Amino acid sequence: MNDALVAALVEVERHVARLGWDQPARLFALVRTADLIAAEPALAEHLSVTSPDGFSSIEQDEFHAGTDLGEALARITWPQTVAGCVLAVERAFLPADAEAELPESPEEAALAVAAHPRRLDLRVVVGVTRDGDSHGVARVRDQDGDLLGGADLVPALAAALAHTLE
Repeated sequence: MNDALVAALVEVERHVARLGWDQPARLFALVRTADLIAAEPALAEHLSVTSPDGFSSIEQDEFHAGTDLGEALARITWPQTVAGCVLAVERAFLPADAEAELPESPEEAALAVAAHPRRLDLRVVVGVTRDGDSHGVARVRDQDGDLLGGADLVPALAAALAHTLE
């Protein structure tokens, strides 16, 4: 596990959480904090450097995922100065036993999930680095408590993010 990546994900989740729920997908570049300070010394006073190998996240305000997140990510490429990237996205999930009830049509299934009484809303924050590390954290809506986390939390999303770094 890459502690610097996990720390960056927690920081991004807290940043996104300050604006509440029902937000669009938000994309962040990760740069090594030491490299950022070397390139922009004036930023040093605004950055909390807890580790020389840590990351700073830079939100990509122009990112708009639209209706197809996969397509939007497929159009992203990063310069070599970007060491990794993070995506924060909200999704509704059903317990596995409730998924069998869903209609086959994606549009109808989305409506059924949105209206389902056992639906769980999650904010998922997934990050990847050029070194091949990936990790994700998630928060359940309306539940105070610790973040859920793991290297394989959302593997398809991590893979899509990793492709943006190629």
